[in-house]
Amino acid sequence: MPDKPKPAGDLQQAVQASWLPMIIIALAQIQMSFNVSALPVSIGKIVEAFDTSPTTVSTALVIYSLAVAGLVMLGAKVGKLIGARLAFQIGVALHGVSMAVMALSQDTGRIFLAQALAGVAAALIVPTLVVLIANHYRGAQQSQSLGLLGSAQAGAGILAFLVVGIIGTLAGWRPSFWLIAGIAIVVFLLSFRFKSIPADRDVKIDWIGALLAALSITLISLGFNNLKAWGMLLASPDAPVSVLGMSPSPIMIVVGIVIGQGFFIWAHRRQAQGKAPLLSLEVLDTPQERAATYSLFIIAALGPAINFLIPLYIQIVQGGDSLQTSIAVIPYSLAIFIATAMVVRLFERFTPRQIGRGGFIIVAIGLALLAIAIRNDWGTPLVIFSLIVIGLGEGALLTLVFNVLVSASPKKLAGDVGALRGTTNNLATGLGTAFASVLSVSVLSIIVVNSLLRSPVIPDVVVENTTYLDEIDFISNEQLDDVLEETDLTPRQEAEVFEINVEARLQALKISFLTLACVAALAILPAGKLPDYVPGEVIVDSFENSSQKPAESS
Repeated sequence: MPDKPKPAGDLQQAVQASWLPMIIIALAQIQMSFNVSALPVSIGKIVEAFDTSPTTVSTALVIYSLAVAGLVMLGAKVGKLIGARLAFQIGVALHGVSMAVMALSQDTGRIFLAQALAGVAAALIVPTLVVLIANHYRGAQQSQSLGLLGSAQAGAGILAFLVVGIIGTLAGWRPSFWLIAGIAIVVFLLSFRFKSIPADRDVKIDWIGALLAALSITLISLGFNNLKAWGMLLASPDAPVSVLGMSPSPIMIVVGIVIGQGFFIWAHRRQAQGKAPLLSLEVLDTPQERAATYSLFIIAALGPAINFLIPLYIQIVQGGDSLQTSIAVIPYSLAIFIATAMVVRLFERFTPRQIGRGGFIIVAIGLALLAIAIRNDWGTPLVIFSLIVIGLGEGALLTLVFNVLVSASPKKLAGDVGALRGTTNNLATGLGTAFASVLSVSVLSIIVVNSLLRSPVIPDVVVENTTYLDEIDFISNEQLDDVLEETDLTPRQEAEVFEINVEARLQALKISFLTLACVAALAILPAGKLPDYVPGEVIVDSFENSSQKPAESS
């Protein structure tokens, strides 16, 4: 008697797809993550090589994130138009070229150009990652692949900090970017093993929507990133223009937000007319999906802010090198990696709402402990413990909110989900870095000026004529010595300024970390709107069904 045909689900479990496509996808994620991690780890070397400031180097990361965030929705549509595999290959090749430009840079302008090109490339790659997973895997394998994508990003951070730290200490910062270019070549060659994904020639690109999205993100990011340089309210001498004496930065932020609202109004209008908007609004059509997006934005901004402040402290304040930075952040990155991979085990015991709230509370506690713990000796056990706590909460949240987004959308919207994730993640990366830079330097300026004015050793007339106050920033002790040598201060006054700077840098970082802790604590508000599924009903079923959601508990 012949065997009965097996149900499709049984066949799917019996026949496992090859993991090679996932390995290629993970390598592409590692390629992009290496670049993002290499910049902060190399901050000391780049500052030394080009005689610039740490905030200038952070601007390169902002430019990269700005390009990705502004263009990733357009990149998703281009991927549909030409086929996801071809879009992936073009993006990987362009990213490799940008890393070569980065390695050959002779000034900060070339670094900015390289990171802009890398951002354009990533805007093509990021949406295709989710599409490629949906095209190669089904059921449990697809769920595992989505978890592996997040783990690859977190794991790349650990590997990048270690590898870039060692290479930076032994051979300088440039070889790290040549290494990334080499990875790009490997990924490009392997990408021909992907299944071919047909191009959809019927896709019509919403160019007006693309312009509105890019303009909104650009204005918000540039305005926020230049708050210190151009002035938070009144225009500074460095501001390119002023409006009745007002700084252009807050104006750009407000206008960017207004244009962003215009983007969604335009998208609703096109959808009502039966036309495809740049971003399908189905991926944001419920309060739970919007809460997941807000939560993703917050945790994705906190991570880069922390990654900016840690190297700043070790390399600029303590005078450490790239390897010391890598060793210091490995516990933090390792905790993110572990939590990213393991939090799925909690999905059948706790609701997304419970995990979300708990995750943000854990991050807030870790940041508060870090603010208390940092001294002039980074390696204290409490500091390391604080970083581990932060990493566990951050990794859990990144996996959680991504799964909430993807499990609510059908397969045909995989590119839109990837675009939404890419836009949110990279806009948050740029704003998180800019926020940490502006916050830390602003607090430093306030503390230094107030301390000098209160000092009985430094007369007011000396304070008014000290060039050090013209543009206060985080500078090493050696750089401060060079600045003080050009002044008419007495040895006693120089020693006083030196001591004030040392204490101000530490205090500014403590306040910065404590502020980030407050942001994390406030994030329990959007986390409270995450789905409240009955424990045991949460299934990471990515893209298989339509947009039906599990029933919420009453």
